[in-house]
Amino acid sequence: MSKKQLGIRLLQMIIVLIGISFLTFILTYLAPGDPVRAMYTANGIMPTEEVLNAAREEMGLNKPLMVQYVNWLTSCLRGDFGDSYAYGKPVITLLLTRLWPTLKLTLASTVLMLIVSIPFGVLSAVYKNKWIDYVVRGMTFFGVSLPNFWVGLMLMLFFCVRMGILPVVSSSGDFKSMVLPAVTLAFAMSAKYTRQVRAAVLDELNQDYVTGAQARGIKGSRILWGNVFPNALLPLITMFGLSVGSLLGGTAVVEVIFSYPGLGNLAVSAITAYDYPLIQAYVLWIAVIYMVINLIVDLSYIYVDPRIRESR
Repeated sequence: MSKKQLGIRLLQMIIVLIGISFLTFILTYLAPGDPVRAMYTANGIMPTEEVLNAAREEMGLNKPLMVQYVNWLTSCLRGDFGDSYAYGKPVITLLLTRLWPTLKLTLASTVLMLIVSIPFGVLSAVYKNKWIDYVVRGMTFFGVSLPNFWVGLMLMLFFCVRMGILPVVSSSGDFKSMVLPAVTLAFAMSAKYTRQVRAAVLDELNQDYVTGAQARGIKGSRILWGNVFPNALLPLITMFGLSVGSLLGGTAVVEVIFSYPGLGNLAVSAITAYDYPLIQAYVLWIAVIYMVINLIVDLSYIYVDPRIRESR
C-alpha cells in the first residue's frame, strides 16, 4: 500500500468516525429516559425538578443539539469522554480498566480457536468425503448451530455446579475465571473457522499447480504446507480480523453470563443505566477497533501474498 493510498484510507476512517459519532450522539439524544434522573437514581437519590434542572444546566444538556455535539466531539478529540453517570468516574478510565480483561479473553479464545480449527479444517479437506471429513463436518455443523449463551450455561452447569472445579462467577479476571468464557467464545468460532479452512484448502487443492507439483514427485506434505495453506490464508485473514475486532469490542452475552469484567459487560450496564457518555464512548471504541483491524488486515495481504507485493 503506497503512502497516497494509506493517506486516503486514513482520511476515509476520519470521515467515517465523524459520521458514527454524530449518529451515535443523535440516537442517544433521542433515546427515551432522562439521563440526569438516572444518574441521581443510580446513587440512591430522588431529586426534585429544581435539582434536575440545575444539573442539566451545569452539564450543558439544555443547550441546542448541535452545540452539545460540537462540545462533546471537541472534548473527545482531547481524550475527555466525560464522566459516567452510573459510576461517577471518567469514561476513559472505565474503558481502559476493562480493556485488559477483554484483551486477555480475546487472546485466549483466539488461540484456542486456531489450535482447533486449522488442523481439523486441513484434515477435513485432505480426506474429503472420508469418514474423518464426515465427522469433522458433523461436529462443525453442531458447533455452529448452538448459541453462545446456551453453550456457556451448559459449561457452567457441568464444570462449576456439578464438578465444582471452576468458579461460577468470573469477576476476578484470573486464569481460572477466564477458562469458561474463553472456551465458550472459541466453541462457535472454531466450528465456523474449521469450515472456512476446509473450503479454502479444498479450493487450492483443486488448482493446476497442485497437480503439476504432484506430477513432479513433490511430497504431499510439502505441497500442502508450503503452497496450498499459504495461498488459502487470504480469505481467512479477513474473517480473522473481523472476529478479533468483535472480541476486542467485548462479547456482551458471554461476559454477562459469566459476570466477566470486560467491555461487553460494561456496555450492557451502561445501556441499562442510561449512561449516555459511556455508551457513546463505547460505540466510538468499537468503530475505531474495526477500522484499525481492517487496515491491518489490508496491510497484511502485502506480506502474505507476494503477488500483491509485486503488483505494487
